Amino acid sequence: MTTWMLTGGAGYIGANVLRAMRDAGFDVVVLDDLSAGVRRKVPDGVPLVEASVLDRDAVAAALREHHVTGVIHLAAKKAVGESVANPLKYYRQNVEGVVALLEAMDEVGVRNFVFSSSAAVYGAPKDKIVTEGTKPGPVNPYGSTKLVGEWVTRQLGAVTGMSWISLRYFNVAGAGAPDLGDTGVHNLVPLVLRAVSKGEDPIVFGDDYATPDGTCIRDYIHVTDLAEAHVVAARRVEAGVVDEETGETRPAATVYNVGTGEGHSVKEVIAAIGTAIGRSLSPQIEERRDGDPPRLVASAARIKRDLGWTASRSLDDIATSAWEAWQAFPPEA
Repeated sequence: MTTWMLTGGAGYIGANVLRAMRDAGFDVVVLDDLSAGVRRKVPDGVPLVEASVLDRDAVAAALREHHVTGVIHLAAKKAVGESVANPLKYYRQNVEGVVALLEAMDEVGVRNFVFSSSAAVYGAPKDKIVTEGTKPGPVNPYGSTKLVGEWVTRQLGAVTGMSWISLRYFNVAGAGAPDLGDTGVHNLVPLVLRAVSKGEDPIVFGDDYATPDGTCIRDYIHVTDLAEAHVVAARRVEAGVVDEETGETRPAATVYNVGTGEGHSVKEVIAAIGTAIGRSLSPQIEERRDGDPPRLVASAARIKRDLGWTASRSLDDIATSAWEAWQAFPPEA
């Protein structure tokens, strides 16, 4: 029997991954400092270790106590603007955090790892569709910290034989269930819903980009699709990869984009949310934010080819599920 630890498993993405992993039959334990996570999102019967990934001793103790065989690392700071304003905070949490976690795993002998990376590692690429072969060039500290996390993961795997997959998320939104919505203050969809709830116009940061409507274009992926990608990644990490020439099984060591291959502008997302809530929305235009590339759209061909995963949910599914979750569990502020 295998047991997977989810760091950040009480957070927005983490809780959706937790549910998908349990539905797939995995035993799961959550490690979360609850700085952004919500205790109610960890269901009864799932152990919750309240600790930071920066606390190597606490992580190692939890790995031993719960006989963990693999880790999905989701705990991180992820606001681009905040990373620009406070880069040291991001390097401490995101870089020192992954180092401390991997040290604990190495000490205990846990050799299966799925790393939550980001499309932010690509920066502002010229490629219309971004593949895993697109040269990384992060334009903000958040993206830089995720790229460093990938480097550390790859280099440790080469030394120890750790089996690993890094998932480069594109823009995650929506909800897997009404109790699993995003109530954050940095992502577009909850920002729009927060404005609607307050009777305010949603804000768009910049409408003068070189895109058809002047607003940034992103690849928006439903969080349930993303959660299912973690399930297939965990299975591949456990099973390893069979060498076609020798027939031998070797550890996984791969980076995958997780997206839809389709881009939507900020204005298009706001329009979809308006349709979901039943009224049109008029965004307020403000200055650009530092560190926002004009366009990021994924090629997800590699993960489809290797793992059989493909996104199946639409922008309308994202908007409708997000609005249902927002109504079911509105944030306090």
